[in-house]
Amino acid sequence: MDIKPGRMVHLGYGKYWRSDEIVGLCPIEEDRGPGRRTEVYVASRETPLVVSRSERSILKDMASLPEGEFEAEEARTLLQELLEDLGDISPVLRRLLLNEVGFDADVWERRIRGLLTRAPHKEEEGEQEDLFRGRP
Repeated sequence: MDIKPGRMVHLGYGKYWRSDEIVGLCPIEEDRGPGRRTEVYVASRETPLVVSRSERSILKDMASLPEGEFEAEEARTLLQELLEDLGDISPVLRRLLLNEVGFDADVWERRIRGLLTRAPHKEEEGEQEDLFRGRP
């Protein structure tokens, strides 16, 4: 990921800051709400700015990444949160969902966990060569 230097980044509610001045982004966990999503640490200030945009959207504006990488990470985060929520469903509610609407929470948990644990396939050097071994 490369930070685009000198780029003005919108932080929300009319606040802008130079991308190369931003040194840290921290999502607000407690007391999060309208206008309070992210703490932005900048080089020229001792205290962070409290801004209304999410850290992901700010980072997306600051950086240049290959097409789709931010979307893939956002989808991964969404799936992780969904998996955690599915884990909180009680056994009684699981049976009710399965019997009444055909929603099998166990199957969805396994599918999502499989997606999240699957390592991206990286072609190793020489892998293509192996396809042709033993042939003249």
